[in-house]
Amino acid sequence: MLEITLEAAESQGVETELLEITDLNIKPCISCNKCLFKPECNIQDDDMTEIYEKLKRADGILIGSPVYFFNVTGRLKDFMDRSRPLHMTASYLEGKVGGALVHAGLRNGGQELALQIIHNFLLGHGLLLPGNRQGRTPLISTGVMATMSKEYDGKRLSFHKSVEEDKIATASCRHLGHNMALLIKKIGCCSCYTGD
Repeated sequence: MLEITLEAAESQGVETELLEITDLNIKPCISCNKCLFKPECNIQDDDMTEIYEKLKRADGILIGSPVYFFNVTGRLKDFMDRSRPLHMTASYLEGKVGGALVHAGLRNGGQELALQIIHNFLLGHGLLLPGNRQGRTPLISTGVMATMSKEYDGKRLSFHKSVEEDKIATASCRHLGHNMALLIKKIGCCSCYTGD
């Protein structure tokens, strides 16, 4: 889903980079509250220092998560908690464009709650969230959510082999990527926080 969304943004001339949280070393917040007084974290021996810089330089931030037990993953929550230095003394991400998408095995498997958690995170940082509707196309979803559930015949549930088979989800991904790119171009980076 992330790749489909990023490809749609790239087709509008936006440069993208995909960071996989599972490939990164992100330690959990230790509640030291150093970030309440300066835009710094006491934890210096993981990948968050580099991620802070990437987030500050980005014009848009897209976050995706599988849904595990009706919520975002624990690793994504660690990332969210560790983003506090970019928010507590000043809103370093304010005015950027944000987007969210989620995926679960079951239909109604917690996608709406997980999507709301990511949206709240992005809004809390002051990001602007475009919709996932493109032009005058029909409204196909109220957020970018996917499921592996395909059919139920009363006895057995069958599953899609890949997210590409969920046509509503893939269309929503393309619309979100397109809309994020257009909003980034429209506002430029002039509204992003640049001072310390």
